[in-house]
Formats: sequence, structure tokens, C-alpha cells
Amino acid sequence: MRGRCLHATHAPSSGFHKSCEEAGQRPTNGDPGRMISKDEYAAQDALGLAALVANGAASPDELLDHALARVAAVNPAVNAVTFLDEAGARRQIDRGLPRGPFTGVPMLIKDMNAHVAGWPLTNGSRSYRDFICDHDSVLIERYRRAGFVLFGRSASPEFGLTSTTETLVHGKTRNPFGLERTSGGSSGGASAAVAAGIIPLAHASDGGGSIRIPAACCGLFGLKPSRARITMAPDAAEGWGSMSTVHAVGVSVRDSAALLDATAAPVPGDPYAAPAPARPWAAEVGAPVGRLRIALCLEAANPTVLAAPALDAIALIRAALADLGHEIVEVARLPLSGPVLTAAQQTLIACNVARSVDQRLAATGARIEDVIEPVPLMLATAGRAIPATAYLDALATIHDAGRRMAAFLDEGRYDLLLTPLLPDSPPPLGTLSLSPADLGDYVAAIGRVVAFTGLQNMTGQPAMAVPAGLDALGLPRAVQVAARFGDEAQLYRLAAQLETVVPWRGLRPAL
Repeated sequence: MRGRCLHATHAPSSGFHKSCEEAGQRPTNGDPGRMISKDEYAAQDALGLAALVANGAASPDELLDHALARVAAVNPAVNAVTFLDEAGARRQIDRGLPRGPFTGVPMLIKDMNAHVAGWPLTNGSRSYRDFICDHDSVLIERYRRAGFVLFGRSASPEFGLTSTTETLVHGKTRNPFGLERTSGGSSGGASAAVAAGIIPLAHASDGGGSIRIPAACCGLFGLKPSRARITMAPDAAEGWGSMSTVHAVGVSVRDSAALLDATAAPVPGDPYAAPAPARPWAAEVGAPVGRLRIALCLEAANPTVLAAPALDAIALIRAALADLGHEIVEVARLPLSGPVLTAAQQTLIACNVARSVDQRLAATGARIEDVIEPVPLMLATAGRAIPATAYLDALATIHDAGRRMAAFLDEGRYDLLLTPLLPDSPPPLGTLSLSPADLGDYVAAIGRVVAFTGLQNMTGQPAMAVPAGLDALGLPRAVQVAARFGDEAQLYRLAAQLETVVPWRGLRPAL
């Protein structure tokens, strides 16, 4: 039986869980005099760390030492890591790591859906407090084959349902650029961990902006792949009616591309799959871009006033694109109905939340009021009352939106779509909590934050968060760029070009 509850006995310690074997009880490898410095570790992206291992300049144990030391130094402040398994990570290394593009690189797995055998999985919810995974998801198997050393979990809000990472089970995850601000959600633990220098690349997922919003909040590159690009086997066929997908947040474009190469392939039994690329995505990084025709739209799916950070980010990237020779065509609006799409999105999410909650309550016998936060409780209640025909109507609506967006790009001869990402600076903690002081304030706030990101989840298009410097408060800014369904290659080519003229690797918090 997959995913059975094995009643974990892990207890909280200094803001995160630790495995039963204490740190420090391990043999050391290599010559201590050859160990890379913490500054050398922090200067590398994931492929750079793997290269140090490959050429003998560092060992996997040394990289893990640096990651764990950084967890000890910063996690009490940011609360990005909710579980550590140093002993398991050392065993992976001692058994010998596969030769892959990321051999020896430490990796955190988001505490959302991804099963890692022997690890807890809470999905940010008290209802999963005692759940231990009894198998690896296919994606985790692929991470292992790529050579990653899995050593812990990053924080996520309950069921991934908001754009902040604050839970009753793990507490608040803070933005390393401003500790009273959100690091985003639902991959807020991943983004905070990367921005704080724990690791350069972290597993993440996105059902309405949950890769792109955390990346934007923390000055990182984040790409949401096309619908069904990454398999969810064996535990699911799709997420949130096909709106959810999986990838990563990180410090470099080339890491993202190489990771997608290592993980993106369907497995027998998947209901559908994204089209295969013409060549490896890693080969697109640095490849000729050509002159692109890019549509710029500043109007969101719902009425959203853009503040200075969003407008400044667009202005910066727009100027950079023009300097690179690309054509920018401003369009007043997209050929879609914002209210219709919003209603469809809410229907799909509510029904899926109801199913998830009911399955968990049936497995545990718990009372819903005792284990579920107020917003998920509201969604589950609403979802139970939605007719099956309304769910099918919602699916038809988002599929129609995908076709409309494809036609928009084709008829306008646009290669890409450029939009704002966040409408303002990363919000203060508490603004988007799933246990809000005022439900009306929460609904207004979440609608504003996800105004530009949910569309691509509904249409299935790939989209990326591109950092655009810091705002007047010293907080990260970003823009969003989306491509045709299946065309991550175009995004990687442009992202690599922008990375050279608007570099973001220097965006480091003072933490």
C-alpha cells in the first residue's frame, strides 16, 4: 500500500526536524586541507559544485558539510528547512553516487507531494503530522540517478494553497532579504533556502505561481514547465486538474535546464505528456536567440494596480530586451475573460482540496476542524458542494483558454509574452496566511498576488520568473515571460541572454 502512515516519532528541534542519528557521528573523507571554503561553496551554482566533485577539488561529504553548516547558521532566522536526514545523506554518499550531471550536490525536497522513502511528508498540514513515505516518487528516483544527495525537506503551506509559507505545523518561513516579508509560496522554503545560500538549486512545484512567485520574492530564476512535462508517478496522474507541475528554483539558468533534461520524461501509464524537445535544454543555454517579437501585457486577469517595483522591473527588462534587438509590442489585454478563468480555477482547486482533505480524514479519523487551517477548510467545504458537471465545465474553460492563448501568439506572430509577476514588493508575513484574521482581506490579497501567474497554469504554457534587481526597500523584483506550450527551449535561450546583461547572481541578502 503506497503512502501508508508509519507514525513518525521525529520531534521539532531548533525550527526543523532531525533524523534519529545525530550530526557529527560519521567518518570524514579526504584531506581536510583540500576542503573548499564557505565562500567558494556559495559562489557556485549546482553544476559548478558538481564540477568540483568531478575534478576532485571537493567531495560530496564536503558539500554536504557546507549545506548543513549553512542550515545551522541561517535556518533559525528563516525557517526554510523543516526536516534533516544527515545520516541518510551520508549513507547515500558511502554507498557510492551515480555518475550524473549533479553528482555530489546537496538537494532539498519540498514538503509537498514528493515521496522520499523513510521521510515524513506533511504537505504543510497537521493532518499529515505522522505520515512517513514508504517509497520514492519517480521524480525522486530521477534526482538520485542525477547524483543529488537528498538531505532534507523545505517548507510549504498547507496543501500548497497560498503564496506565502506560513503553517500551524512548521511556523513562518521568512524572506532572507527582509525577515518580516514572505519568501513566497508554496515553494517558499525552497526559495528561502536558495536565497540564504544553503543550496544553489531546490525542488519546487507550481499550481498557480508557486515556483515563479517564490523565485520573484527571493531574487532567483524559476521556470514552471509545460503541463505534464514532469511525471507525477506513481502517486498521481495530474495535479489540480492539470494545472500543477514540478521543477525548481535556483541561481542559474543552466542549472534549471540541466535539471529538466535529467527529470523530464513520461512513464508508462501517464495520461498525457508534453512534446519532447528537439534537443537537450542544456544546449539552449547560450544558443543563438535571434530577434524575437515579444508581446507585453500589463493587464492582469483581475483588476490589479501595479506599484513602482512591478513597473520598474518591467521597464528594466523591456529596455534590456530592446538593447538586445528584440521587438516589444504592447497589447492592451489578452483574449480571455478574467472572471470566467478565476471561477474555473477556484472550482478546480476547491474540488481537489475537498478530495485531499477527505482522503486524509478517512485515513486518520481526525476531525477536520482540529487538523485543517481555516482557508483550506473553507475550500474543502465549498468543493464538496460543487456538482461534477461544474468541475467538467471548469476543465473545459481552462482548455479553451489554452487554445485561445495559442491562437493569440500565432495570429500576432509573437514568440513570447512578457508580463509583470508580483504587482508590488513581497508582502509582509501574515498577509497571505491560511489562518487569516479576516477572510475578506485574505481573498483580496491572494487575488492580487497571483493575478499574473495563474493563467499559465490553466493554459499549460511554460513560464519563467526573471529577476530584475532590487526595489527601494532592498527587496527583489522580477518579471514573467511565457512561451508557447512545449517551448521551454525559447525561454531558456532568452533567459541565458538576459542573465548576461541583467545578472542576478550578485543579488545576495545580508543574512
